[in-house]
Amino acid sequence: MGAFLDKPKTEKHSAHGEGNGLRYGLSSMQGWRVEMEDAHTAVVGLPHGLTDWSFFAVYDGHAGSRVANYCSGHLLEHILSGGAEFGSGSGSVEGVKDGIRSGFLNIDEYMRNFSDLRQGLDRSGSTAVCVLLSPTHLYFINCGDSRAVLCRDGKVGFSTQDHKPCNPREKERIQNAGGSVMIQRVNGSLAVSRALGDYDYKCVDGKGPTEQLVSPEPEVCVLERVAEDEFVVLACDGIWDVMSNEELCDFVRSRLLVCDDLEKIGNSVVDTCLHKGSRDNMSVVLVCLPGAPKISEEAVKKEEELDKYLETRVEELLGNCGEAGVPDLVSVLRSIASENIPNLPPGGGLASKRSVIEAVYNRLNPHREEEGGGEEEDEESEEGGGSTAAHLMEALRQFRLHHRGQYCTVLEDTLATYCLRGENAAEGTGESRRSADDDDHQEQPDSPPSPPSPPPSPSTAEQEANQDTPDISSE
Repeated sequence: MGAFLDKPKTEKHSAHGEGNGLRYGLSSMQGWRVEMEDAHTAVVGLPHGLTDWSFFAVYDGHAGSRVANYCSGHLLEHILSGGAEFGSGSGSVEGVKDGIRSGFLNIDEYMRNFSDLRQGLDRSGSTAVCVLLSPTHLYFINCGDSRAVLCRDGKVGFSTQDHKPCNPREKERIQNAGGSVMIQRVNGSLAVSRALGDYDYKCVDGKGPTEQLVSPEPEVCVLERVAEDEFVVLACDGIWDVMSNEELCDFVRSRLLVCDDLEKIGNSVVDTCLHKGSRDNMSVVLVCLPGAPKISEEAVKKEEELDKYLETRVEELLGNCGEAGVPDLVSVLRSIASENIPNLPPGGGLASKRSVIEAVYNRLNPHREEEGGGEEEDEESEEGGGSTAAHLMEALRQFRLHHRGQYCTVLEDTLATYCLRGENAAEGTGESRRSADDDDHQEQPDSPPSPPSPPPSPSTAEQEANQDTPDISSE
């Protein structure tokens, strides 16, 4: 579960790099979530003499970002310092796998001693999906429901398997530890059965670390590298909630044919998933191997023709509106979606071209400023009347996270702060009434606080423009 914003935060963190015959790009977006809890790692050339090795990972935090952020900076060192011999020969594969497993167990035990985690002040946890590349092998590492996919010879050649409580093997361990699986969650609460952190689920007496309700043990799969290997995608479940392995593989491959900027491709992935209806944080790391697709002049030409066609259609729809007035963006998207449009990016569809459509619509719509509102208005709304609901939602969220019987205290403190602010405002203004314009963005001191609203759904435009949006649950 988790709290949601009134509108998504679409600012992105992105980066890129290259080395060891690899190129990589990454992108992450907070989206509809109140907090950004994802983290990542990208290292080309490893310490301890492993200069021809590389390591990439995505961490999907839940109930906070503490564990995810620590793992992003330290999981690799725990893996490499576990005493295992890391070599490139086939005979060393099992040793590397043992080192990876030890690294996960060691960092999980190490974080348990952090004061905030030990005292229950922070109850966060994190999934982890990684790929460790030697000159000869690909080590896929998974703990939780983030996922890695290898595109080999133009199709999905391998993917990690999510660790969900309903999986027979996971369910058996949970039940043996005295727990249960309800509504597809551990004890009806946690949606993943393996994770780092989450120490509330790792305190069953008489059980080892890999026998607890939630296990920190990773699943490690090893593939020999071949010339047909094209790219690896690591992503959190905010991506996989709305795209299948095949869809994402096809979409990324189609983008590589028209663009060699891996940062830009990563940004396109998270934007497309947002428009497809993802409500979660979204993070993706794209690692291109030597066999990755190269830019195709034919594909570039088709892409340009597609963009031009979409721009023309938007111009026609806005130019032929007549007395009916300018159609809203939803109507424009709906009209275009009803057409049989050739050469849409596979896996992304019209959602991957929404930015093209919006850009033309905003340029041609004479009322866009009136409809869209400005940043100042949004900021005033957040600082004014909307802040009450935000405070209350945060109080409820804290109760959900901590479960320490502090519901009344947290809520009363929040209400007391609000009421005190209202009294101070009343003293400053006397008995005068605020103007109607002020009422739009400021709190009414004499009005009781509004009850917390349920997590908002996407706007009407988002709902009607998104297709096949799944019912999404998360940690």
